[in-house]
Amino acid sequence: MGENENRVLEVARAFAALLRAGDFTGAVEMFAPPVRAAVPAEALRLAWTTETDGRGGAAAIGEPVARPGDEPVRVHIPVSCGDGGFTVVTSVGADGLLHGLRLDPGEGAAWQPPPYADPARFTETEVRLGSGPLAVPGTLSLPVGPGPRPAVVLLSGGGAFDRDESSGPNKPLKDLAWGLASRQVAVLRFDKPTFAHPDRLPADFTMADEYLPPALAAVELLRARPEVDPNRVHLVGHSMGGKVAPRIAAAAEPPVAGLVLLAADAQPMHEAAVRVARHLATLVPGPQATEMVAALARQAAVVAGPGLTPDTPAESLPFGLSASYWLDLRDYDQLATAAGLSLPMLILQGGRDYQVTVEHDLARWQQALADRPEVAIRIHPELNHLFIPGTGPATPAEYARPGHVAAAVVEEIAGRLLGR
Repeated sequence: MGENENRVLEVARAFAALLRAGDFTGAVEMFAPPVRAAVPAEALRLAWTTETDGRGGAAAIGEPVARPGDEPVRVHIPVSCGDGGFTVVTSVGADGLLHGLRLDPGEGAAWQPPPYADPARFTETEVRLGSGPLAVPGTLSLPVGPGPRPAVVLLSGGGAFDRDESSGPNKPLKDLAWGLASRQVAVLRFDKPTFAHPDRLPADFTMADEYLPPALAAVELLRARPEVDPNRVHLVGHSMGGKVAPRIAAAAEPPVAGLVLLAADAQPMHEAAVRVARHLATLVPGPQATEMVAALARQAAVVAGPGLTPDTPAESLPFGLSASYWLDLRDYDQLATAAGLSLPMLILQGGRDYQVTVEHDLARWQQALADRPEVAIRIHPELNHLFIPGTGPATPAEYARPGHVAAAVVEEIAGRLLGR
């Protein structure tokens, strides 16, 4: 066993020990900042408790197994329970931090194409977007045939997401890419810099740095393809990707053809973080949950307060994101930016979404874009944040069950792009 593998296993054992002790605040401290932003301590506690309690309680956490060959190094940590078990899957970077987390109930259950996708109708090609140390890889899905045809750039949500926006066994952006490409729409999706280069991000990294360079490069790549109509390139953003889509559109020259916003958040992120944490705390209540919510509320108050400066330590801010990241977010008004664009927009919202909600987010989009005939807004009552159908109140445990973006959403987007 090499020195690097020993180091990786030591980090994984320390993480497993924190999970075993129920110290989720300490466990989250081991995450790289982008993962910490996507998986706060309260969400980790809820996901862990849901998995273990649903299987009769955690009986033992086994020895981590490293899968050398990649960087960061993938690690699997087996967890046995009274009734079955699951696997904690993470990756350990050269910085000693965890880059990614998945509680895998099926130990690598493979994604299956949705029934509305037909791989015979399109081809896929690997591309690279941008230049320099933060250039990212992506996938171009091109319908079979000469074109020209409409195209979209897919923008994933907040956190260190790959090009498919992989979440447990689900890949909502891959669902969209394959579904749209099967319907004569070219699609380009890419790994975010936070996923592709977690160890290269500068200390003052912002949301603008995270999205604009690769997204604008993607727009230019599509416009240069002979199979694509350069005047019909659109942005399709999910969650934070929807929030930042107007900003990308405002920077694109010439303008993009339109926007599709899927569960795009409008409530300020620090406020939404506290709201979601309070919701999660009601699902598995207890003193630790109460303290986690209180700690997050204190950090959110720093973001909102007049004392936030570039020198404010990340440790005092939500999710461990830098002060530069929060200052950039605070200065960006997605609603005003969208209202200033003369573009067709389709805004879709899942009615069962507890992260981005009809009440706290969609209502703000409706108010900002009222009386705009080129803007269509739809609510799909049965869909969660990933636009996967379900019933009853949504919880984080739902994301661990395989599913697909609803066919109705794919058809609605395709119809909009194709002018139907």
